[in-house]
Amino acid sequence: MTISAAQVKELRDLTGAGMMDCKAALNETNGNMEEAVDWLRKKGISKADKKAGRTAAEGLIGVDAGVREAAVVEVNSETDFVARNAAFQEIVANVAKVALAYGTTEAVAAAKYPGSDKSVTDTIKDAVGTIGENMGFRRSAKLTVPHGAVATYVHNAVADGLGKLGVLVAIETTGNEHAANAFARQVAMHVAATSPMALTAEEVDPAAVEREKAIFADQARQTGKPEAIIEKMVEGRLRKFYEEVVLLKQAFVLNPDITVEKALKDAEKEIGAPAKITAFLRFALGEGIEKETTDFAAEVAAAVKK
Repeated sequence: MTISAAQVKELRDLTGAGMMDCKAALNETNGNMEEAVDWLRKKGISKADKKAGRTAAEGLIGVDAGVREAAVVEVNSETDFVARNAAFQEIVANVAKVALAYGTTEAVAAAKYPGSDKSVTDTIKDAVGTIGENMGFRRSAKLTVPHGAVATYVHNAVADGLGKLGVLVAIETTGNEHAANAFARQVAMHVAATSPMALTAEEVDPAAVEREKAIFADQARQTGKPEAIIEKMVEGRLRKFYEEVVLLKQAFVLNPDITVEKALKDAEKEIGAPAKITAFLRFALGEGIEKETTDFAAEVAAAVKK
């Protein structure tokens, strides 16, 4: 049968697939639109399987917020070019909405994608064939407070709530929520800039503390001073270490003359009640992913040999 341009356009609008793929799908299914969608989906799954081995370390961080709650997600792609694709950005924004409801990575991956009967994982896998490169939902997290605010901040935003780095900061207070949110957003910007290890000194990884103490002790012993003096030197260096990596002890980026802890105390005047930073989350795109490195000359040489 003859396939019209209108049919090809309709299928392309439904699936986002290329015109030639849409035409082939309609030819294979005798113009049946529903069967053509399935035909393309199967083809997309096949493409996804072929691309699944590629490293996806680009992509976007997405955030979404509700009443006294917010969520952050990371969805990866192979290239930054795809991260600027409107279809990919829509996927990340929708996954962030799911995360606001479900929170944990495992729960979000298995949850239904908005407007679909498929899971988030399956929806992204299907989109690989349409968008044309490997993608994956990597992680999500959520913060909630009973009273107060959870503020969000996205650095290098490419669209509302989407960028390369996302931060959430939770403040508990019975005071003015708008004022609490405004200050929490300032702290979120601070976290984006300084990447603290922990909220308090007690929450710093003990292994990291022991490692720093060992380094400080070795450095102090090189001075030849007595052990009693060395011990005090290590204590001083450790205090400095906490000032560098503990959020509440850090110099506040917006006013380096005071700590974040002091800035919070000052902000209580605007908030109108005692306030406490209870948690923060910082997602930087691709952190911890080992990116593939290729030897272009070797690839060319191998191709010539073949």
